[in-house]
Amino acid sequence: QSIAQEVVGLLCMVLLTLTALVANTVVMVVILKTPLLRKFIFVGHLCMVDLLSAIFLMPVGIISSSSCFSRVIYSIAECQGLIFLNVCFISASILTIAVISVERYYYIVHPMRYEVKMTIRLAVAGVIIIWVKSVLITVLALVGWPQGNGATSASRCTVYWSPGAHKKAFLVIFSIACFVLPTIIIFAVYSGVYRVARMASQQHVPVPAQAVAPRHRSDSVASLVAIITTRNLPVPRLVPERFLGSNKAILTLVLIVGQFLCCWLPFFAFHLHSSVAAGTEAGGHGEMVVTWIAYSSFAINPFFYGLLNRQIREELARLRRSCFNQPLGQELCLSISEASVQENFLQFLQRATCTLETHASCISPSPRDRLDQTKVSFPIPSQVPEESS
Repeated sequence: QSIAQEVVGLLCMVLLTLTALVANTVVMVVILKTPLLRKFIFVGHLCMVDLLSAIFLMPVGIISSSSCFSRVIYSIAECQGLIFLNVCFISASILTIAVISVERYYYIVHPMRYEVKMTIRLAVAGVIIIWVKSVLITVLALVGWPQGNGATSASRCTVYWSPGAHKKAFLVIFSIACFVLPTIIIFAVYSGVYRVARMASQQHVPVPAQAVAPRHRSDSVASLVAIITTRNLPVPRLVPERFLGSNKAILTLVLIVGQFLCCWLPFFAFHLHSSVAAGTEAGGHGEMVVTWIAYSSFAINPFFYGLLNRQIREELARLRRSCFNQPLGQELCLSISEASVQENFLQFLQRATCTLETHASCISPSPRDRLDQTKVSFPIPSQVPEESS
């Protein structure tokens, strides 16, 4: 039974590693090869960090977690390097997710301000700040390490078993800076974005013809356009869409935040408990479990932040067609149908959100605006239209 568990665990770890390698590589290639997608700088950065983690951290995690490699020995310098990479990549990945959530907030709530201030220079500065913070936090993990040419087994070269003299203080700082504060930011940002989406779903419902029809009919052109527009609006179809769209926003929000918590909460809870509980020496198996739950985030992130994006998915389909010389028609229809069902939270809000800055223009649209909105699926006022190739 123990051999079977060992084999199953090893297969799961290898599968997660391969998934992280392939998925992050695919998203990065699509973003780099498509000029219109290079605006997804932070998504590309997140995939780069997760790809580096899949290259360096996850294979080392397999060696540390499997009894097949129990005889592997690291020197103190090698173990320090592995701990450095572990903490640095984990910090960079979580901080990038927090920055993506803030970027989404400004893109939805303040679109005009976002278009003006969100430049390449600002994005590069954000990436530099992420790495500076990650390196500073990582340096604390190496404070108090023993000097000399000692050695340690692979299973002991982990954050939990690291021989640093100030390990407990580091774990507290690491948990607060890389989990507690980003979690607060993510909750606050997505809660604010959802409130805007809910307000938009209430405002974009077309008014029934009976309520809009004037008491005294006029033969003016404006009144005729209003009557024709309200009669032609597919009211029975759009009202359920409002309900389903609101539920889709809730579901996507829960999935994004829930995935982050499910991956990282056990990891940081374990290390916080080990830092405050005196005399805890057990935890080799427990650390392995929570570490690989956290590592699964590297394989899940490219799907949540990359492949669920309609533009990235369409460009991936085009690249695949160009590689295999496939016809355009069938896959393009599939891509369009998937976009209406599997849009990510950001794209749903692009279509359904009345932003705070343009709130007044959404309250009383003119008959011509209503006529235009029957042709275009509810664009955001003052919003730069979505680029398409």
